[in-house]
Amino acid sequence: MLISAVEPWKKSMSAVYIDGEYAVTLDTMTLIKNHIKAGAEISDEELHSLIQQSEKQRANEKALNLITYRDHSKKELKEKLSRTYSEETAEEIAEKMQEAGLVNDEEYARKYAEELLRKKHMSMRGIEFRLREKGISPEIIQIISKELECDPAAEIQQVLAKKYPSYLQDEKIKKRAIAALQRLGWSWSDIKNAMNNE
Repeated sequence: MLISAVEPWKKSMSAVYIDGEYAVTLDTMTLIKNHIKAGAEISDEELHSLIQQSEKQRANEKALNLITYRDHSKKELKEKLSRTYSEETAEEIAEKMQEAGLVNDEEYARKYAEELLRKKHMSMRGIEFRLREKGISPEIIQIISKELECDPAAEIQQVLAKKYPSYLQDEKIKKRAIAALQRLGWSWSDIKNAMNNE
């Protein structure tokens, strides 16, 4: 097969024409690395290899963009990548980011748990559930749970003062407050104690 043309496309991509017809759009960096230009011969195997290399190059760039924007757990990064790229490529790139120290589940879990506690006033049970959803291992969750200092009454009272200041005067608001606190993972006994100590 003869590469008849390589034309710039959008961003860092190039359109490759084989035997006079459009064949595929690949990452320009992959084409440069492999010295692909018009007039060169290419086999099916070589083309397939280029397509795989291009996907990995693009997935790598996407991963770097995502983790530059904000921290991700390895599972979260892999899930986002697999929306656009193959499961195998997503797994490989997420693994690569972890090996390079750009993705660190323990560090991510620590920051995320702290944020859930301090900003949302979520219970430890609620935080642990959210961390499991993000693919954090039980061992890391255990470490984080031991580190986080949480006073249930103080956290619950923060939510009540901020969002439901009139819960003592209005039964409907009180019920809404209880439901909201339960969604944050607080037990009925913790909620009752916090409300009684008000």
